[in-house]
Amino acid sequence: MQIAGEVAVVTGAAVGIGRAIAQRLAGEGAEVMLADIDEDGGREACELIGAAATFVRVDMRDDDAVARLMECRPRILVNNAGGGAVLRPCFPEATVERWSASLDLNLRAPMVATQLAIGPMRDAGGGAVINMSSTAGLGFGAHVSPEYSAAKAALIRFTATLAPLRESHGVRVNCVVPDWVATERGISEYEEMPEAERGLAQVPLATLTDAVVDLIADDSVAGRAIHLLRGAAPYFLS
Repeated sequence: MQIAGEVAVVTGAAVGIGRAIAQRLAGEGAEVMLADIDEDGGREACELIGAAATFVRVDMRDDDAVARLMECRPRILVNNAGGGAVLRPCFPEATVERWSASLDLNLRAPMVATQLAIGPMRDAGGGAVINMSSTAGLGFGAHVSPEYSAAKAALIRFTATLAPLRESHGVRVNCVVPDWVATERGISEYEEMPEAERGLAQVPLATLTDAVVDLIADDSVAGRAIHLLRGAAPYFLS
């Protein structure tokens, strides 16, 4: 599908990955709604992007707020809001409320946003949804935040189950699964790590935004997850 002239919603767009995606989509000609709870970051992002960007304060865990956000009837939705992998304590030391909040933000929120978007997208002739997962959701190894990694793993599976929406609704749902991305915060944390723990270089933001644009534009791709691994070319997991 085309990007130019379409309304795109990017959640968690005030800083970092979300801001970079919003900026890229605006550069491709989209009218971009930046949804976040960070008002200062959101306004700064809009100033950076320009007239094509509008900031909306939204807590993605609030179903009513998400429903109001979707009244803009986007044909492009990027479910990027998430995080909490480095917050302590994590499961099982964290309270039920604490780890449940991580599941709500990283899994339930993109599910709700997608559910609210697909009907209007169908009515408009189709659309594209991009879910942002993480390599924390891959494999069988331990992770410091079980609730975060479980949510990100479920988001990949959720994406795959929605492949039939391409035929029934004209809506394609795909997923990006990045390794550690070179955001401002990511670079800072990376530089503070002992050199022996750093491993490979970080995934460039441009590589990630390229993947998002490619998945939106390619009408043949649905229910797929593309892996962005440090030091390797992007490839499909499914």
